[in-house]
Amino acid sequence: MKYGILGDIHANLSALTTVLEHMDAEGIDQVVSVGDVVGYGAAPRECIAILREREVLVVKGNHDAACVRELDDRYFNNYAREAIRWTQSAIESTDYEWLASLPMTLDLEHCHVSHGTLHRPELFDYILSTTDADPSLDIMERPVCFVGHSHVPIALLRLQEDPQRTAYTLDPEVDLAETSKCLLNVGSVGQPRDENPLTGYAVYDTEERRAWIQRLPYDIELEAARIRSAGLPDVLAERLKLGV
Repeated sequence: MKYGILGDIHANLSALTTVLEHMDAEGIDQVVSVGDVVGYGAAPRECIAILREREVLVVKGNHDAACVRELDDRYFNNYAREAIRWTQSAIESTDYEWLASLPMTLDLEHCHVSHGTLHRPELFDYILSTTDADPSLDIMERPVCFVGHSHVPIALLRLQEDPQRTAYTLDPEVDLAETSKCLLNVGSVGQPRDENPLTGYAVYDTEERRAWIQRLPYDIELEAARIRSAGLPDVLAERLKLGV
């Protein structure tokens, strides 16, 4: 089984279509999303339509929750708040209902999926350290859990040889045969923040017992122009070019 895992899409249509085309060429069996389908970008309806058409398995991100008024947008910065309110006016009722129906987590045959943490997904906390990762690692019943939220790829893991110690790696590939548990942040499809503007996604091959992150170029200028045409803050267009 080969999973393709989408990090935060954030209504970036150009990045999403680039990633999905690459997944098709790579023979991905099941596409999964760690949430934040909307927010920041200017193509929320188009991205939702693609995910629904392809029957992608999606969990709810904090921007998705804010868009359907399940999370107070006062918790967001000014640019994010403006994008959330723009999104609320841009989507249709069927989009709203779909976002509202998304689960907080997924427990699949070979992996868990959440947006922020696995142990308390409704809080949308960030996992930025081994200490942050421990509560989620402690409750994992699958060998790997995929998350997003920070937009920065990182693997937090417990090795077979030392299962009580939590370590981390920034290596884009993880040999899961050497780990007892691995929590993998897959980065972001639509708004990378690791100073690398390339889009990307994660692949999880259950037979080879490994996971890796694939980075790809996409048409950033087209997506930046879409954001400006929508009247969204210019900073949301410019940051795509910098990967921040």
